[in-house]
Amino acid sequence: MIQIMGAGALGSLIGGLLQMSGKDVVFVARGKQLEALRKKLVITGLIHAELSVKAVEKPVNADVTFFTVKAYDSNVAAKALSEVDPGIVCTLQNGIGVEDILRKHVKRVVRGVTSYGANLADYGKVVYAGKGVVYLPKQNDAEIVANVLRDAGFSVEIVDDIEFRVWAKAIVNSVINPLTAICRVSNGFVVENENLRKIAERVAKEGEMLMRKLGYEFNAFDEVLKVAKMTAKNKSSMLQDVLRGKRTEVDFINGAIVEKCKEMGVDCIYNEILWKIVKGIEDGIALRDPDLRTTDF
Repeated sequence: MIQIMGAGALGSLIGGLLQMSGKDVVFVARGKQLEALRKKLVITGLIHAELSVKAVEKPVNADVTFFTVKAYDSNVAAKALSEVDPGIVCTLQNGIGVEDILRKHVKRVVRGVTSYGANLADYGKVVYAGKGVVYLPKQNDAEIVANVLRDAGFSVEIVDDIEFRVWAKAIVNSVINPLTAICRVSNGFVVENENLRKIAERVAKEGEMLMRKLGYEFNAFDEVLKVAKMTAKNKSSMLQDVLRGKRTEVDFINGAIVEKCKEMGVDCIYNEILWKIVKGIEDGIALRDPDLRTTDF
């Protein structure tokens, strides 16, 4: 049994592709997403499929669980997993520190990073926006997860620098995600527009300086350019959250970077400004309608 703990955009895509490969998959969701999945899961974009899936509100025993809840839901979701036997739990979440939260509640944790693109067009409808790679660390449980994914056609690489890749993705996300969320634009606009590009360069520079303090060489803005151009028409996950009136993961991206920068003595004023602006947007959403802050895993 394969379990998707958090059937949002990425979780729904992973679960859908796994089920299409013949795997027995269960999707854990809440609210409107749960209601929609109990009818069907629709995948569009790179493929077109309509699937009848098993969707439940609470986790069950599984051989492998893909942990794809929003970062801020990690503690609650991990506690729920601790009440069953989730098997190997592979987190593919955005943000810094989510695996540490998970390890407080479950034993077998694999920290992965992915560049697969998925957008939630509506409840129960996911857009397969782009093929990518799933990076997993060199450990026995990761090999098991890798085989599950490869059987479904995923591109998987086992690497010995997963921590670097976690931070690298967070640095890139710290540039693209808040700027797209604040300005309501697609990823490519961040580097195509002269005004946003200048801000992007400065945010990336802070991330690059932090990476150097952590012992990594990383040309942050070059990577931002690469990702923004490759995903030019995509909406970042943070923009999708804002447009849907949901809480964002900015605390685990820019917020975590600010905390680490201050700890390491790195200037991070641009990251801090973007963090606070997005938090202000969240507060505005909650002020207009507190119910919109609820999550669907």
